[in-house]
Amino acid sequence: MTPVLKDSFGRVATDLRVSLTDKCNLRCTYCMPPEGLDWLPNPQLLTADEIVRLVTIGVERLGVTEVRYTGGEPLLRRELLGIVAGTARLRPRPEISLTTNGIGLARLAGPLAEAGLDRVNVSLDTLDRDTFKRLAHRDRLEDVIAGLAAADAAGLRPVKVNAVLMRDLNEHEAPDLLRYCLEQGYELRFIEQMPLDAQHGWTRDNMITADEILARLSGVFDLTPDDREDRGSAPAERFLVNGGPARVGVIGSVTRPFCGACDRVRLTADGQVRNCLFAREESDLKTAMRAGASDEDLAARWIAAVARKLPGHGINDPSFLQPSRPMSAIGG
Repeated sequence: MTPVLKDSFGRVATDLRVSLTDKCNLRCTYCMPPEGLDWLPNPQLLTADEIVRLVTIGVERLGVTEVRYTGGEPLLRRELLGIVAGTARLRPRPEISLTTNGIGLARLAGPLAEAGLDRVNVSLDTLDRDTFKRLAHRDRLEDVIAGLAAADAAGLRPVKVNAVLMRDLNEHEAPDLLRYCLEQGYELRFIEQMPLDAQHGWTRDNMITADEILARLSGVFDLTPDDREDRGSAPAERFLVNGGPARVGVIGSVTRPFCGACDRVRLTADGQVRNCLFAREESDLKTAMRAGASDEDLAARWIAAVARKLPGHGINDPSFLQPSRPMSAIGG
């Protein structure tokens, strides 16, 4: 029987999120300061071969069925096409996806599809150029829009759009974002802002909640819960828009946690296993791998890391402490 990444609460991790870099070419306010961060030195990053080796162990030995490459911004990783191609050659072949800010996707969407990428999630928080500059500290909205169109043309479907609403900045744009995605045929998912910013400036009072998002959307659209299929471990609650078939998703990570059905495990760009996005501890695979550990030993270390997973992220507990790593250094 193939070993699985099972924790003490019976949850099995089959969805592997792999960060390829902590670097990013945007400075979104909910992630990092305008001046950026101190990036990991290149020698500390996993090489492309090391990434593919660990992903292979996950897929062939530990039951991983979906691999999502993240960052930072994964399109900044020079070896990205080779990493995707190496993943696509695995048997059983996992589903391969990518979470990106979309900058550079207009150029890479076709080659990524040819390499074996199945689909993309693109961050788009606003349709207004000035708001984009305020939020991301870069004037790159047109690049993101072009990247979305290129992904759709390359067949990287469903093209999913991730949006974070910020109070007094872009919260009023919820209906406009949904209308745009409906027109373009993209799947929109709103995500509650989480305490993962490098500045540790997140506060519950400033967060736009799932209830607020749904209230804003319901003022313009007719939303009905999509009960046609079991949500399972999917993070998004989905709603039919104006009777369907189009849908919109809302990920209430803070106010509507879904930890009980979580099937995710994360591998950071420097080779650390994180069994939860908000974990306070990590398990080092890189050092053991570079010291000559076998695939069997690395698999055993990975199994042990997941077994220690806590029942939930604990954001709503008074004792909650934000992870020392920001989102850009963890991988979404």
